[in-house]
Amino acid sequence: MRYIRYAFLAALGIVLISISLANREAVELKLMPDEIGDLLGFNFSTSLPLFIVVLGGVVAGLIIGFLWEWLREHKHRRDASTKTGEVRKLEREVKKLKKKQNEGQDEVLALLDEAS
Repeated sequence: MRYIRYAFLAALGIVLISISLANREAVELKLMPDEIGDLLGFNFSTSLPLFIVVLGGVVAGLIIGFLWEWLREHKHRRDASTKTGEVRKLEREVKKLKKKQNEGQDEVLALLDEAS
C-alpha cells in the first residue's frame, strides 16, 4: 500500500510540475473591476504567474471547504462529548451501586455478581 501511495504522489507531482511549466505567463490580478476602482480611488493589482493563481485557488478552496466542514460538524462533536460525559457518570454510579449492593457479601460472590 505504501508503494501505491508513493506512486500516486509521484504522478501528482509530475502533473503539477508540467502544469506549472506550461502556464508560466504572468497575469494581472485586480482587487476590483476598473470602474469600481476608479470610483473609490484605489484598485490594488499585482502580476503573478498563471499556475500560482490556479494552484492558489485550489488550495484556498480546500481550506475553505475544510473549515466549513469543521464548523458544520461542531454540533456533532459537542453532542458526542456530552454523551461521553453522561456515560462516564452512569458507569461511576453503577460501580457505586454494585459496591453498595455487595457490602457484607463474600468477596467471591461479589465478583460473580459483578461479572453477570
